[in-house]
Amino acid sequence: MDLKINNHLFLICGASSGFGRAVAERLVQEEAKVIAVARREEKLKELKDDYPEQVQVFAGDLTDNQILTELEALMKGRNLSGVLINAGGPPALSALETSMDQWDDAYQNVLRWKVDLTKRLVPIFQKQNYGRILFVESQSIKQPIPSLVLSNSLRAAVAGFAKTLSLEIANQGITVNLLAPGSHETPAIERVIQKRAEESGKTLDEVKADMEASIPVGRMGTGEEFASLAAWLLSPHSGYVTGQTISHDGGNIKGLFG
Repeated sequence: MDLKINNHLFLICGASSGFGRAVAERLVQEEAKVIAVARREEKLKELKDDYPEQVQVFAGDLTDNQILTELEALMKGRNLSGVLINAGGPPALSALETSMDQWDDAYQNVLRWKVDLTKRLVPIFQKQNYGRILFVESQSIKQPIPSLVLSNSLRAAVAGFAKTLSLEIANQGITVNLLAPGSHETPAIERVIQKRAEESGKTLDEVKADMEASIPVGRMGTGEEFASLAAWLLSPHSGYVTGQTISHDGGNIKGLFG
């Protein structure tokens, strides 16, 4: 399928590894252009080396207001087709293990900067009467994951924000959706495996095998599979899909509307 994004510009957060890197690579393979954002500049430069004509690097911590202001300035006067709002998750902790400082950190790292960045970008999309906003969160929004109380709670808040925003701007050619991935072969799964190993006394390999056995398709997903769906949601083809939280989980969500 031709995604019709040739020379379209996308802002990809968390592009140094995992889902962000996979989506950035898929977009440039579709002849799109990418502004790759992450803290690890050396990893972003590796992506630019692979696609020098299509990738622009912006290194910085998006929880820093000054960095958001610099990124907003970078976008001024440019046509932006879409944004992937994505970052790593908070520590793996049970509810009673958490401190209030950890809740404050999770608010900053999981919710606040995403709202701030989105509000800065929406006027660009409104001026164009077109845009794609796609959040990468977790299946924990639909089915809480043990020992991930910070993710379970704050990612659900992102979903509430995204749904509300989608209704406010749906008639302006702008879609707002959320992807809820299950277990994938990305660095993000490592903290979950480590936590479960500590709690169960099993080895990391044993925990991973148990996790894969519990997934109906019998394996974890790949970044490339995830990126295919994300790229479609960031394309013009997805104009009638908005306000949705879409699972990519190998059938793991047990609810009827998973």
